[in-house]
Amino acid sequence: MNRVLSIRTALQFVLLALVLLVTGHAEEPRKPTLFLIGDSTVKNNTRGQVGWGTPLRELFDGEKIRVENRALGGRSSRSYLREGLWAKVLAEIKPGDFVLMQFGHNDNGPLDEGKARASIKGNGDEAREVTIKESGATETVHSYGWYLRRYIADAKAKGATPIVCSLVPRNIWKDGKVVRSTGDFVRWAREAAEQGGAQFIDLHEIVARRYEALGRENVQPLFTPADHTHTSKAGAEFNATCVADGLRQLRDSPLAALLTDEPRRSAASESR
Repeated sequence: MNRVLSIRTALQFVLLALVLLVTGHAEEPRKPTLFLIGDSTVKNNTRGQVGWGTPLRELFDGEKIRVENRALGGRSSRSYLREGLWAKVLAEIKPGDFVLMQFGHNDNGPLDEGKARASIKGNGDEAREVTIKESGATETVHSYGWYLRRYIADAKAKGATPIVCSLVPRNIWKDGKVVRSTGDFVRWAREAAEQGGAQFIDLHEIVARRYEALGRENVQPLFTPADHTHTSKAGAEFNATCVADGLRQLRDSPLAALLTDEPRRSAASESR
């Protein structure tokens, strides 16, 4: 009888230990993830060119948040959705996560041929049925703002916090000032964020003002010799600090508290 009781007691202790183990893991706070989506100005795999999403990762406390840079060069607000890139990100999003988006550089061009990545200009609900000349595939094309509102709505439906960034400016100057896109993509991004209930960072203006403070000659090394759009490592780091400052300026943003005063230096740079 005593032996039976001893076995029963031992089993009870084992069961209790298992319960405590499971409960302890369940109560452990989950580390949120910040997903970055966008084009080559956010993530760039071309040698010598770096997007701001790569150094941004080092500006966050890695013990408190994960940063996943899922941007891809050459993509627009339209093609990022069409190619299924957003679907892959969306499948991983969990409540408490964040989505930081920046599109616009590739949203110009033809709607139905070549890379066929252009969106309809504006922030309206108009749509156009097109047939891609090279493939014969049909597609319903929406406005730039519509695609941003789609990303916002999808992220919110998964319990994530969406944040819209206006596109970083190109290295184009006129009369000593950086040429701005405030009348189109910046305005449409702001409108889409407001309509979708997302936070908005006017990264375009933040960066442009800082470029002007540096002066055109000093800004040149922040870009690659290839063109006026893609940044060097120094330029990506410069823009990343602008993103971080934009996050700090947001009202009641929990991301601001997860930023560090000094960049983290990981053993290896981000490769994803």
